[in-house]
Amino acid sequence: MSSSLRRGALAATALVLSIASLTACAAGNSAQTLEVKPDNAATSVGDIKLQNVNVITQPDLTAKGPAVITGQVFNNGREDQTLRAITLPGKNGAKVKLTAAKGSGDVVVPAGGSVLLGGKGNASAVLPDGREAIKDGEQQRLAFDFSNTGEVRIGAFVVPATSYFKDWGPGEAAPTPAAKPGASQPSGEPSAPAGSPSGAGKPSGAAGQPSGAASQGAQHAGH
Repeated sequence: MSSSLRRGALAATALVLSIASLTACAAGNSAQTLEVKPDNAATSVGDIKLQNVNVITQPDLTAKGPAVITGQVFNNGREDQTLRAITLPGKNGAKVKLTAAKGSGDVVVPAGGSVLLGGKGNASAVLPDGREAIKDGEQQRLAFDFSNTGEVRIGAFVVPATSYFKDWGPGEAAPTPAAKPGASQPSGEPSAPAGSPSGAGKPSGAAGQPSGAASQGAQHAGH
């Protein structure tokens, strides 16, 4: 084999190995766990690493309801850290409700461990008025506040709960009902107020006969 052919073969081998290494790095530690595309937002500050962070909205574009923040939080330090808050910089009215996996207490990221946000049985970060604060297709800045590391900022994509994100999205809300033109009110007498008797126990009598007359008739029959 000539020297030029050998150099070409070596270069091709090096290129294949480089691509394989890049592919392995891009997959990340939790791509298989989250079952989502591996090119989602990730960053690290100090002992804290955020990976596969997304904001997932309602699958129906006409539905008003909550959105959720999903991802995995790693703590490479020797002390537990508490995720104290998640905020949306520049959108002061947006509130994120954090709930631990067990449903009470703080969201704690154990030393040398990780916490999943989103999905059944995991900790959750819910944005109650998702449609009012964010829009699908945008990149939303998020600020995670930790007890030791402090604030860690990341840009997350806003996506609907479809395809890869179907099982990680918020509970599906009902679509906003559209007004039907020409809809008529139901006929008949108005229903009785809550707590009032529905007619059980009323004395029966001739149609249209007042209840007092029916009572008097019963008394005369007894004499």
